[in-house]
Amino acid sequence: MNKQTVSFHQVDALTEVLPVKNKRKKVGILGGTFNPPHIGHLIIADQVCQQLGLDKIYFMPSANPPHQDEKKAIAASHRVKMVEAAIQDNPLFDIEKSEVERGGKSYTYDTLLQLVKEHPETDYYFIIGGDMVAYLPRWYRIEELLHLVQFVGVNRPGYGLESPYPIIWVDVPSLDISSTLLRTKLETNCPVRYLIPDKTLQYISEKGLYQHADKTE
Repeated sequence: MNKQTVSFHQVDALTEVLPVKNKRKKVGILGGTFNPPHIGHLIIADQVCQQLGLDKIYFMPSANPPHQDEKKAIAASHRVKMVEAAIQDNPLFDIEKSEVERGGKSYTYDTLLQLVKEHPETDYYFIIGGDMVAYLPRWYRIEELLHLVQFVGVNRPGYGLESPYPIIWVDVPSLDISSTLLRTKLETNCPVRYLIPDKTLQYISEKGLYQHADKTE
């Protein structure tokens, strides 16, 4: 029996004819007011991205989060600029503006429904802190949301790892830092270097943000 061989030209021809199955993208979403964004946000995003092998992490500033108590936040346009300044040096980070562009209350279900429709080839991983896991039963249309996204829980001291919902837990170094603390430090002219990314801090200084407790524009 003659042995059949395939030439490089035949392989090329077969490659052109046979359909190539597209690889699904794995994208993480880190939502928040980012008022202001700080080093803790960047560490969480990087740890989740690396440990889960995600293709990208999108920081998603919220317009008006419905699951939190009302609190003053500076204009969304400033928060977007601060996030862009914070992430510009990491090619794995990007920004998702759908919630601030839509305005009003930011329901995660509505946002993810829109994203899934626009990017059907992408699997989304929604990142939340361990303190927020207990609030999931109160989230808008949570049962339907579970079909749109995989939740990723980030460990927080004092909070358990149990939930009635499927959650991927990622162990992230714990930092005792919050946007609330940083706003207080900025308002009282306390040093915040290394707590807030340099380029974000430069933007805050240039725009005179957080210089007065009642300044929100």
